[in-house]
Amino acid sequence: MFNHFRKIYNDFGGQSQRSVSVKKEVAYSFLIKIVSVFIGVLLVPLLIDYLDNERYGVWLTLSSVFAWFSFFDIGIGNGMRNKLVEALANNNKLLAREYVSTTYGVISVIFISIILIFQIVNPYINWQSILNVTIISANELYVLTTAVFTIFLLRFIFQITGVVYIAVQKPSINNAIITIGTIISFLIILALYKLTNSGSLLLLGIVLTGAPLIVLIGATFYAFSGEFKFLRPSISHVRFIHIKSLLNLGLKFFVIQIAAILLFSSANIIISQLFSAAEVVVYNTALIYYQLPIMVYAIVMTPIWSAVTDAYAKNDIIWLKATLKKLNKLSLLFAAGIVMMLVSSKFIFKLWIGDRIEIPFILSASMACFAVINVFLAPYTNFINGIGKIRFSMYLVIFTLIFYVPLAFLLSRLVGSSAGIIITTCILNATGLYFQPYQVNKLLNKKAYGIWNK
Repeated sequence: MFNHFRKIYNDFGGQSQRSVSVKKEVAYSFLIKIVSVFIGVLLVPLLIDYLDNERYGVWLTLSSVFAWFSFFDIGIGNGMRNKLVEALANNNKLLAREYVSTTYGVISVIFISIILIFQIVNPYINWQSILNVTIISANELYVLTTAVFTIFLLRFIFQITGVVYIAVQKPSINNAIITIGTIISFLIILALYKLTNSGSLLLLGIVLTGAPLIVLIGATFYAFSGEFKFLRPSISHVRFIHIKSLLNLGLKFFVIQIAAILLFSSANIIISQLFSAAEVVVYNTALIYYQLPIMVYAIVMTPIWSAVTDAYAKNDIIWLKATLKKLNKLSLLFAAGIVMMLVSSKFIFKLWIGDRIEIPFILSASMACFAVINVFLAPYTNFINGIGKIRFSMYLVIFTLIFYVPLAFLLSRLVGSSAGIIITTCILNATGLYFQPYQVNKLLNKKAYGIWNK
C-alpha cells in the first residue's frame, strides 16, 4: 500500500510549478501532522486521568457548545480565501490587502460583539441543565464558561492568519501553528497532572484554549511584519464595498459551516441528553481513532482547494482532471487502510486506552463507514469549494440540517447507543457520493449550467 501511495504522490498532477508546490506542502504538512496526531493520541488518556470520565465528558460537550459560535464568521474567512487567491493570481496586491483588511475588520466587530453580549447573558444561563450534570457547581460552570468562551472566540480573529497561509498554498505553516499550540497545551496539562492532587476543569479549559491563542497572536505579528507585510491589515485598507463580494460566496460557505457544526458538535449534546457524559467520552474516543485517516487525507486536500482556485482561474483544465484522477486512486488506498483499522480496532483500543473505557464494535464499524465516505467525498468537495460553485452544496446541507437531529434521536434510541449518531451522519453524507462527482464532472467538461454552475 505504501508503494502505491508513493507512486501516486510522485505522479501527482505532473511536474508543473503548481504540482511541485502542492507536493512539497503535502510532505511538510504530513511530517507536522504526525507530531500533532501523536500528541492528540497521548492527550486523550492524559485528560481522562487528569479529570475523570464524567468531567472529561462535560468538557467535550461544553467544547461542542462553544463550537456552534464559530459559524458567526458568516463564512467570510472562506470567502476571503478564494478572493485572495484570485487577486494574487492576477498580481493585484492592493486588492489582496483590502480583502485581508476588510475580513479582519468584519470578523473583529462580530466576535468582540458576541463576547460582550455573552458576558451580559451568561449569569442567567443554566449550564447544569444544558450539560445534564450535577457534580459541578453552577458557580464553577459560570466561571469556566466566562473565561473559556472569551478566549475561544478571540482565536477566531487571529486565526485568519492561517487562512492567509492556506490561500498562498502554504498550509504547512498553518498546521505548524496549530501543532505548536497543541504541544504547549499538552506539556502544561502534563505538568499539572504531575504536580497537583486533583484535576481542575477551569485550569484545563484555560490551558486548552489559551495556549493556542497565544501562539496565534505571535504568528499573526510575525507573518504581517515579515513575509506578508504587503498584506498587513489596517483600518485604512478596510473597504466596505468588498463586504458584498466576500459575503456573496462567504454566506454560502456559512450555511455549509452551520451544517458541519451541527453534524459534529450537536452529537455530544444529543449523547449527553440520551445517555450520559461518560458515553460522550466513548463516542469521541472512537471518533478520534477513525479521524486519523481523515486528518492525514486532509493534509493532501488542504493545498488542493487553493490550487484548484488558481487552476480554474487560469483555465488549466488538464491539470484539474489529472489531479482529480490521482486523488480518486488515493481515496481507494485510504478506504482500504480504514478497513484494516476496523479489523485491528479492538487490539488498538486495548493498547491505547486500556480498560479505561470500552468501544462497542457497532460504534467502531459505524465510524469506519463514516471515514470511508469522507475520503471518497474529499476530492470532490475541495474541487467544488475551490471553483466556488457551491450553491447546490448549500441546498444539500440544508436538507441535512432538516433531517439530522430527528433521525439522530430515532436511530440512537433504536440502536441503544451513540452509534445511532454516526449512522445518521453516514446516511446523510452518502447522498453526496452521487451529486458531488456529477457536478465536478460537469464543471471540468464545461457542461455545467443552472444550479450546477452557481
